[in-house]
Amino acid sequence: MSKSILVTGGTKGIGRAIIERFAKEGFDIFTCARSEKDLETLKAHLEDDYPEIQVLALSADLSKKEEVVKFSDAVKAVGLPDVLVNNTGIFLPGSIHNEPEGNFELLMHTNLFSAYYLTRAFVNEMIARRSGHIFSMGSIAGLTAYPNGGTYAVTKWAMLGMTKCLREELKPHQIKVTSILPGATFTASWEGVDLPVERFIPAEDVAESVWGAYNLSPQTVLEEIIIRPQLGDL
Repeated sequence: MSKSILVTGGTKGIGRAIIERFAKEGFDIFTCARSEKDLETLKAHLEDDYPEIQVLALSADLSKKEEVVKFSDAVKAVGLPDVLVNNTGIFLPGSIHNEPEGNFELLMHTNLFSAYYLTRAFVNEMIARRSGHIFSMGSIAGLTAYPNGGTYAVTKWAMLGMTKCLREELKPHQIKVTSILPGATFTASWEGVDLPVERFIPAEDVAESVWGAYNLSPQTVLEEIIIRPQLGDL
């Protein structure tokens, strides 16, 4: 029976790289993003390159609880993922004391609440099955405060805290929980920045870390993976 992975925000950057890595290993894919066009392109690519796998790619804005529920219900109608990667996130620069009104709510709902609701949608079935691996895509911004990080950093600190709580809760149920904490990764978020590509982490390296963590023996879990550019943070 084929294994499967659910990756939110799967059409670009780290999410796309994780999907590619697991598809290459024969995993069925569940994913979502806001752009239907990008999803259609991704689905066609995966079906061409990996004809043996099944792909469910649905449009969803996970900043809205009702769309998280709709997406999770659509996935459940097909099956229960073996791996869940809460990857959806956006970055808006600003400082807490003067960032635009609404930044806090938008980033919290997109970066944190989406992961909370989606995890709750699947975790009880994972507990009943006594297997599963949940990854949360955090950031070094969830470890180190920095100027102009604003609410984005707050959401990543909160994501790390939520993931630590899940780790403790799910230990007895044989479900693994891992925080991925990358530094500057070469994705669309850094478009237009006048820096050489060599200054960034390739998204494929983050995906390889997720794959490696997933493949450890049942008695071992990588709780946190911190990934930085070789030359340090930007």
